[in-house]
Amino acid sequence: MLSAKNITLSFGKRVLFDEVNINFVKGNCYGVIGANGAGKSTFLKILSGEIEPNKGTVEITPGERLAVLKQNHFEFDACTVLNTVLMGHKKMWEVMHEREKIYAKEDFTEEDGMTAAHLEAEFGEMGGYEAESNAGSLLSSLGVTEQFHQSLLQDIPGNMKVRVLLAQALFGNPDILLLDEPTNGLDIETIGWLENFLADYENIVLVVSHDRHFLDSVCTHVSDVDRTKIKTFTGNYTFWYESSQLMSRQITDKNKKVEEKRQALLDFIARFSANASKSKQATSRKKALEKLTIEQIEPSNRKYPGVIFQPLREVGNQILNVENLSKSIDGRLLFSKVSFSINKGDKIAFFSRDPLAVTNFFEIINGNIAIEKGKFEWGTTITKAYLPLENNDFFSEGLSLMEWLRQYVPPHVTDADEPFLRGFLGKMLFSGDDILKKTNVLSGGEKVRCMISRMMLQNPNLIILDQPTNHLDLESIQSFNEGCQTFPGIVLLTSHDHTFMQTVANRVIELTPKGIIDRLMSFDEYIEDERIHQLREEMYH
Repeated sequence: MLSAKNITLSFGKRVLFDEVNINFVKGNCYGVIGANGAGKSTFLKILSGEIEPNKGTVEITPGERLAVLKQNHFEFDACTVLNTVLMGHKKMWEVMHEREKIYAKEDFTEEDGMTAAHLEAEFGEMGGYEAESNAGSLLSSLGVTEQFHQSLLQDIPGNMKVRVLLAQALFGNPDILLLDEPTNGLDIETIGWLENFLADYENIVLVVSHDRHFLDSVCTHVSDVDRTKIKTFTGNYTFWYESSQLMSRQITDKNKKVEEKRQALLDFIARFSANASKSKQATSRKKALEKLTIEQIEPSNRKYPGVIFQPLREVGNQILNVENLSKSIDGRLLFSKVSFSINKGDKIAFFSRDPLAVTNFFEIINGNIAIEKGKFEWGTTITKAYLPLENNDFFSEGLSLMEWLRQYVPPHVTDADEPFLRGFLGKMLFSGDDILKKTNVLSGGEKVRCMISRMMLQNPNLIILDQPTNHLDLESIQSFNEGCQTFPGIVLLTSHDHTFMQTVANRVIELTPKGIIDRLMSFDEYIEDERIHQLREEMYH
């Protein structure tokens, strides 16, 4: 068991945690959620001993081993990939080096022999003799091929470092596993492998992630960091979100009879419990939900932004035609022979194995990058709004939020007074004196929320989103996702957020060096189709 008792932590006048008491037990995976700045990562650092609280203690059952996914990608640069993973089992690594020192002695004594024998036994009990083989298999499972295993960490590609550090945390079956944003930098296949790994994991897991699909796949419980406290709820993220929203609506609806409310909640729990049987953690989650009582469901205290795109006019028959577009960077072919047309009702998920491909494609069709080959043409009825991957150029001047948004008022708006602009900023949770904030001091999440305000102001009938969830908290991601689902216009989207892609898109286009794969289906159907999988392999090789 892992326990936090009376944990209190403050930075100056700001209290992050106040008398937090919480237990984490074996067999459960806890998704640690909370708004940006609530203290999710800090709490994991307290549990691992990296940060000392002002008050309180962390207790681990004696003999149990705790492992942490490291965020410092340079800490092990001078180590080989394989050794970096082996270091994940700290005690075994120490024993391994202690015995090597003894065997290297020139004056090897009888006492040294007895010590070595003791170390050999300890080393064997910890699985030391199979350690290198197990570490190699783990690395290969995470997509780090054998050719890199003896390379120094500083010499391998940046996206592979994340996988090596993840392997380090997972190595040796730790009793307690702390994972902070483990899916960052991972592709769809590797995330799927990690979901399956954690679903079968029988020890304690705590995970901080903004990836709702990942949280839903692996978590049996949600630990909500809010208002200096942490409360744990049974179920995955979607269950927590939907049940808390249902409870919140029922509390505000004074006319409903108590028994009707109770029955609605019971029906909801029963329905979700039945759905749990299809999940990767079916047994443990189903059992947990069956024990759940209505009293354990509470409304969320969170504030959710209002993301509402209202088109000024409907799209016409011609939306976008693309013919034979190609793009290379430094001799690397990102995509070629890209030809397609967009139809009414399309919400398209774009993706590629090359992280630069979709961004460059979006920049081309928005007129920000010159065409190398091919052409594209927008329909005359289209009013588009674009959320680019990089937005720093929009915030170089130190304008107030009000002044900043006023720049983007479209010609059809004739009366953009302060209350009008406040309305758009207020929907994105900028209220009161927030509108006087200077744009050059905004956080990453605040900048994205400003960009969404700018998009809503355009009254677009087509939106283009390049990694829309970057820098956003779960509340903003949830609202943005729902806003795109209900949007009556066209959506062109790429995202690392699996749930966003699955719930919004009805068509998938994959950009490859040998052309495109274009299918009218959901994102899940696309990535699970074996015939498409074989075709994808051919298109990249």
